[in-house]
Amino acid sequence: MSLVYAKDREFHLHTTPENVGRYVILPGDPGRCEKIAAYFDHGEKVAENREFVTYTGELEGVKVSVTSTGIGGPSAAIAMEELIHCGADTFIRIGTSGGMQPEVKGGDLVIATGAIRMEGTSREYAPMEYPAVAHYDVVEALKSAAEEEGAPVHLGVVQCKDNFYGQHSPETMPVDYELENKWKAWIRCGALASEMESAALFITGSVRRVRVGSVLLVLANQTRREMGLEDPQVYDTELAVRTAVEAMRRLILKEKN
Repeated sequence: MSLVYAKDREFHLHTTPENVGRYVILPGDPGRCEKIAAYFDHGEKVAENREFVTYTGELEGVKVSVTSTGIGGPSAAIAMEELIHCGADTFIRIGTSGGMQPEVKGGDLVIATGAIRMEGTSREYAPMEYPAVAHYDVVEALKSAAEEEGAPVHLGVVQCKDNFYGQHSPETMPVDYELENKWKAWIRCGALASEMESAALFITGSVRRVRVGSVLLVLANQTRREMGLEDPQVYDTELAVRTAVEAMRRLILKEKN
């Protein structure tokens, strides 16, 4: 696919095929990129524009990158599209989330096997009947990496939305009746955690025929608070970062061997 609006580099990311690896880790926060790149050999910043920061280095002698996506589906899909233009084909999202089931506590990891498409970006890729699912290879690598880390981990469906405060202050929204009813339904269906990007990334990945997975740190759990249970709050993403890097290493080694 040709570059859009840019002559010699991607319009939003400012990346080129020469400075991006096949394997890319996708945090939302630009501030996490340097932290993640510290796990690479020879990691260095290769591009920065708007919310998109990219570092590239090596794992097991193979070129890998980390690119921040900002907040929400639109910018996440833009980042993935432009990275695909540069030759990337395997992605792991590292993000944060809020737990929904009582057993999903702050500090736990959630590996998304699928995502509820309560957002807008994926609707411009595929009909709503098409499911947003992670690629099996990436899920398997994340699961084995998390288990090796000894992480408390849950696998299952996550809920994705566009309005952060629609979740946390639904009563202030004119459509509170819809937000609150659907939230209860997602919990009854077994949704593990809520976040904002995985559905858009999974659908983009399916349409573009690339591999995508997500590992999410649970910051806290409003369901536990509402039930009067202890609600530990954890903000350190180090465990999720190590899990994602190790999972990427496993994918690289599997393909090398």
